[in-house]
Amino acid sequence: MATRSDSVSADVSEVIALAWDDETSFEAIEAQTGLTEQAVIALMRRHMKPSSFRMWRKRVSGRTAKHRARRHDLKRRHSLTSPLHGNDEGEQ
Repeated sequence: MATRSDSVSADVSEVIALAWDDETSFEAIEAQTGLTEQAVIALMRRHMKPSSFRMWRKRVSGRTAKHRARRHDLKRRHSLTSPLHGNDEGEQ
């Protein structure tokens, strides 16, 4: 039987995967997990090596794909449960 710790670890891993995904906006992460952009940043800071965190922050800072309000292409919806975090219809 899975413990609460295993479940939390899996949830953290899924949030980290979504945060690294270039196509998943912070708004989509918040809609799925309830974590704001600042909460995602704090989670990433806590669970990553400092050099990995700095690399991720440099990568996502100012990236329009990470902010839905700045995006023109809103066709893709991301889900923790869909394959490769694609949309709910399984379309890639």
